Amino acid sequence: MTFELRVIGRVESTLDPAAAPKQADEGAPDAWLVLDPSLREACADLAAGDELVVLTWLHEAARDVQVVQPRDDPARPPTGVFSTRSPARPNPIGMHPVRVLAVEGTRIHVDALEAFDGTPVVDLKPALAPRQER
Repeated sequence: MTFELRVIGRVESTLDPAAAPKQADEGAPDAWLVLDPSLREACADLAAGDELVVLTWLHEAARDVQVVQPRDDPARPPTGVFSTRSPARPNPIGMHPVRVLAVEGTRIHVDALEAFDGTPVVDLKPALAPRQER
């Protein structure tokens, strides 16, 4: 079975792939989500301060890797990709929690996004509170 996934925009970022952090809280820069202009109405209720989960397609990631060395640390045992946040996986979907800093039409400025410039954006979702707080 296959599914069609439509790219809705792209990331504009200064993130240097050679110096990229393993997690956003380790120094990822602010970035812009540049969405297709046809999605203006879908962005209408977004505002500074909103917390989102950005879903991206990690288009440069390997799709045939099943076991990785977490954080490229040889002291850690090889681990199946489903137990890691490695971009290498059968369907390289990135999941990035961010806070909205500003919205300009279909351009959304977000904090700490560990995605490279040009990374395809496939969806945005409002972040949910942890289970114990719901």
